[in-house]
Amino acid sequence: MVVRLARSGRASPADLQRVYVSSTNGKLTPLAQVAEVRFERAVAEIQRHNRTRSITVTANVRTGYNTDRVTQQALGQLKSLALPLGYRIVPAGEIESRQESFGGVGGAIIVATFAILAILVLEFRTFRSTLIVASVIPLGVAGGVLALLFVGQTLSFAATIGFVALIGIEIKTSILLVDLTNRLRAEGMDLEAAIRKAARCGSSPSCSQAQAIGGLLPIALQGSGLYSPLAWVIIGGLVSSTLLARIVTPVMYKLLAPQVEAAA
Repeated sequence: MVVRLARSGRASPADLQRVYVSSTNGKLTPLAQVAEVRFERAVAEIQRHNRTRSITVTANVRTGYNTDRVTQQALGQLKSLALPLGYRIVPAGEIESRQESFGGVGGAIIVATFAILAILVLEFRTFRSTLIVASVIPLGVAGGVLALLFVGQTLSFAATIGFVALIGIEIKTSILLVDLTNRLRAEGMDLEAAIRKAARCGSSPSCSQAQAIGGLLPIALQGSGLYSPLAWVIIGGLVSSTLLARIVTPVMYKLLAPQVEAAA
């Protein structure tokens, strides 16, 4: 139930003329002598960010355009605006989210890299084998970067996650080659013969990588600003590592051939 006073009993702007305020000497002064009462337009809601009044302007990037490139162009145009005193433009949205995300993911990548290298050392018990396995990482990273440049994408947070996943896939394939070569040598096979046989047996990992590329192509081609950079990074890295690792890994193994104990 809603109860309202009669219109004659409601307050009106004219009632403000009967309001008194204290002056510097403590006497009461009519409000009309120190202020002008009038109607003006005002915002329905006052937004604040970090206890500062703010206005949020949002926009969406049309499909097929790079978000980072469009944002940089917009910020470049905004720099030419002559803002009144006390006003400033603060870019937020994806730029702010990316800065916050990269601030934490950088340390996580470093920790993950050292953890992977430590596990490889524990597995092979030699630094030479670890170096041979890790030699494929630059090959995949270069392919991922070239793929981003080819499709016009930038190094976003999703692309960074793609690089982390790519490193794991590359190392897995390289571990299989190095481990097979070590086992062949332990069985008494000559160094070069073991390297060649392990390289020929590496067709199975190549087929699995081709299947991964085929599965990621629909995600990459859909043009999503979130998932497409991740897919392109993995695809580019898998293509480059698959083509080059069959050459680099055997060469690195021959140059840094670790000591292998003969099988009993």
